[in-house]
Amino acid sequence: MAKKILFINQEIAPYVPDSEMSILGKMLPQLIQESGYEIRTFMPKWGTINERRGQLHEVIRLSGMNLIIDDTDHPLIIKVASIPTSRIQVYFIDNDDYFMKRQMSENEAGQEYPDNGERAVFFARGVLETVKKLRWTPDIILCQGWMGAVVPLYIKTAYKDEPSFANTKVITSLFEKQIKGDFSNNFKRAVEYREAKSDLLKNYKDVFDFLELGKLAIDYSDGVVEATKKVNAKLINYAKEKKCPILSYPGAEDYAKAYQEFFEQITNE
Repeated sequence: MAKKILFINQEIAPYVPDSEMSILGKMLPQLIQESGYEIRTFMPKWGTINERRGQLHEVIRLSGMNLIIDDTDHPLIIKVASIPTSRIQVYFIDNDDYFMKRQMSENEAGQEYPDNGERAVFFARGVLETVKKLRWTPDIILCQGWMGAVVPLYIKTAYKDEPSFANTKVITSLFEKQIKGDFSNNFKRAVEYREAKSDLLKNYKDVFDFLELGKLAIDYSDGVVEATKKVNAKLINYAKEKKCPILSYPGAEDYAKAYQEFFEQITNE
């Protein structure tokens, strides 16, 4: 039976401008699918995405759930589109408060959104709740970018007894620094959900930044990928200290085989 890989991507071309992350977000799922794996791909529905040009449409049967974050209800909207040059279907996590008319990490003036931490929490929970509704059981979850950094924590705590994720392994892909400032100081409260209690975060700094978020992801991951040459050395060293399996930067060519071998290594451990 083909292994199932869930890609939780922050950026996927052509829906956002080309970058190392967005091109990998597009190409890796396609190459992995062509190698015989079954895949699903998710990303945030950033406000800069042109829905008409991208041919996005809402999936009514998956939408409509409310996610409570820091005592506030936030409706979950699911949209879907297919990348024109491939047969890859992309699910988009949307919400008026967190994504409509808003860019990725910062506004038009270059200021980071103070609720970026909450946005990451909403995205993570939105993806996992949608996968449950799809009745799909991934063998591996690959998280790319800071928006997916709380997924490993949730998989190992809040969702560990869910049939969809009971045997799922989680891999974090590390990139260069993407957020410059700190999350607002309610992040630890916002993360709380079921067994994902805020006291699990007591050994991290009170205010989360890019490094703390990376450490959180590594602590609850079964493997780590050095997805670019420019990964923060402190995070790679942290993963080594934790004895977390690491896929060293596989290069910009023929990387799919390295990922496949790493997937097999992680699922067999």
